[in-house]
Amino acid sequence: MQTNPDLVQRFVDASIKGWYSYLEGDPKPANELIKKDNPEMSDDQLAFGIAKMKEYGILVSGDAESKGIGAMTDNRWQEFFNSMVAEGIFKQATDYKQAYTLQFVNKGAAAYKG
Repeated sequence: MQTNPDLVQRFVDASIKGWYSYLEGDPKPANELIKKDNPEMSDDQLAFGIAKMKEYGILVSGDAESKGIGAMTDNRWQEFFNSMVAEGIFKQATDYKQAYTLQFVNKGAAAYKG
Protein backbone atom coordinates (compact mmCIF):
# COMPACT_ATOMS: atom_id res chain seq x y z
CA MET A 1 0.00 0.00 0.00
CA GLN A 2 2.78 2.42 0.88
CA THR A 3 5.09 1.44 -1.97
CA ASN A 4 2.49 1.10 -4.71
CA PRO A 5 -0.70 2.99 -3.85
CA ASP A 6 -1.74 3.18 -7.51
CA LEU A 7 -1.83 -0.62 -7.71
CA VAL A 8 -3.90 -0.81 -4.52
CA GLN A 9 -6.32 1.82 -5.85
CA ARG A 10 -6.74 -0.05 -9.13
CA PHE A 11 -7.37 -3.32 -7.26
CA VAL A 12 -9.97 -1.70 -5.00
CA ASP A 13 -11.63 0.07 -7.94
CA ALA A 14 -11.75 -3.14 -9.98
CA SER A 15 -13.26 -5.05 -7.06
CA ILE A 16 -15.93 -2.41 -6.56
CA LYS A 17 -16.70 -2.25 -10.28
CA GLY A 18 -16.93 -6.04 -10.29
CA TRP A 19 -19.53 -6.02 -7.52
CA TYR A 20 -21.60 -3.36 -9.30
CA SER A 21 -21.36 -5.34 -12.53
CA TYR A 22 -22.44 -8.50 -10.73
CA LEU A 23 -25.39 -6.87 -8.97
CA GLU A 24 -26.58 -4.51 -11.70
CA GLY A 25 -25.35 -6.09 -14.92
CA ASP A 26 -25.10 -9.61 -16.29
CA PRO A 27 -23.97 -11.93 -13.48
CA LYS A 28 -23.57 -14.90 -15.85
CA PRO A 29 -19.76 -14.65 -16.37
CA ALA A 30 -19.15 -14.54 -12.61
CA ASN A 31 -21.72 -17.26 -11.98
CA GLU A 32 -19.96 -19.54 -14.45
CA LEU A 33 -16.69 -19.09 -12.53
CA ILE A 34 -18.48 -19.76 -9.24
CA LYS A 35 -20.04 -22.94 -10.64
CA LYS A 36 -16.68 -24.06 -12.02
CA ASP A 37 -15.17 -23.95 -8.53
CA ASN A 38 -18.36 -25.14 -6.85
CA PRO A 39 -20.30 -27.42 -9.23
CA GLU A 40 -23.02 -27.97 -6.62
CA MET A 41 -24.22 -24.38 -7.09
CA SER A 42 -27.17 -23.99 -9.42
CA ASP A 43 -28.34 -20.99 -11.39
CA ASP A 44 -31.39 -20.82 -9.13
CA GLN A 45 -29.23 -20.76 -5.98
CA LEU A 46 -27.04 -18.03 -7.40
CA ALA A 47 -30.05 -15.95 -8.47
CA PHE A 48 -31.52 -16.41 -4.99
CA GLY A 49 -28.24 -15.23 -3.45
CA ILE A 50 -28.10 -12.11 -5.61
CA ALA A 51 -31.73 -11.31 -4.81
CA LYS A 52 -31.10 -11.67 -1.07
CA MET A 53 -27.94 -9.53 -1.21
CA LYS A 54 -30.03 -6.80 -2.82
CA GLU A 55 -33.03 -7.29 -0.52
CA TYR A 56 -30.95 -7.09 2.65
CA GLY A 57 -28.61 -4.36 1.40
CA ILE A 58 -25.55 -6.52 1.94
CA LEU A 59 -23.37 -4.46 -0.39
CA VAL A 60 -25.39 -1.32 -1.09
CA SER A 61 -26.93 0.25 1.98
CA GLY A 62 -26.05 2.89 4.54
CA ASP A 63 -22.87 4.74 3.63
CA ALA A 64 -22.47 2.68 0.44
CA GLU A 65 -25.55 4.34 -1.05
CA SER A 66 -23.67 7.63 -1.36
CA LYS A 67 -20.01 6.64 -0.97
CA GLY A 68 -20.10 3.46 -3.06
CA ILE A 69 -19.61 -0.23 -2.38
CA GLY A 70 -16.78 -0.74 0.07
CA ALA A 71 -17.58 2.46 1.96
CA MET A 72 -15.89 2.94 5.30
CA THR A 73 -15.95 5.80 7.77
CA ASP A 74 -13.97 6.72 10.83
CA ASN A 75 -17.22 6.66 12.81
CA ARG A 76 -18.04 3.06 11.80
CA TRP A 77 -14.53 1.94 12.74
CA GLN A 78 -14.82 3.68 16.11
CA GLU A 79 -18.20 2.03 16.77
CA PHE A 80 -16.76 -1.37 15.90
CA PHE A 81 -13.72 -0.78 18.08
CA ASN A 82 -15.86 0.37 21.01
CA SER A 83 -18.01 -2.75 20.75
CA MET A 84 -14.91 -4.96 20.72
CA VAL A 85 -13.55 -3.16 23.81
CA ALA A 86 -16.90 -3.66 25.56
CA GLU A 87 -16.64 -7.41 24.82
CA GLY A 88 -13.08 -7.55 26.13
CA ILE A 89 -11.60 -8.45 22.75
CA PHE A 90 -9.51 -5.27 22.36
CA LYS A 91 -7.88 -3.16 25.03
CA GLN A 92 -9.02 0.47 25.25
CA ALA A 93 -5.41 1.58 24.71
CA THR A 94 -5.26 -0.11 21.27
CA ASP A 95 -4.68 2.42 18.49
CA TYR A 96 -7.37 1.06 16.18
CA LYS A 97 -6.82 3.89 13.68
CA GLN A 98 -3.64 2.09 12.61
CA ALA A 99 -5.80 -0.78 11.28
CA TYR A 100 -7.34 1.01 8.31
CA THR A 101 -7.16 3.81 5.77
CA LEU A 102 -9.92 5.59 3.88
CA GLN A 103 -7.49 6.50 1.12
CA PHE A 104 -8.81 4.01 -1.41
CA VAL A 105 -12.56 4.03 -0.73
CA ASN A 106 -15.55 6.38 -0.57
CA LYS A 107 -15.19 7.56 -4.16
CA GLY A 108 -18.96 7.73 -4.67
CA ALA A 109 -21.42 5.18 -5.95
CA ALA A 110 -21.96 7.00 -9.25
CA ALA A 111 -18.29 6.64 -10.14
CA TYR A 112 -18.69 2.87 -10.50
CA LYS A 113 -22.06 2.45 -12.17
CA GLY A 114 -22.51 1.77 -15.82
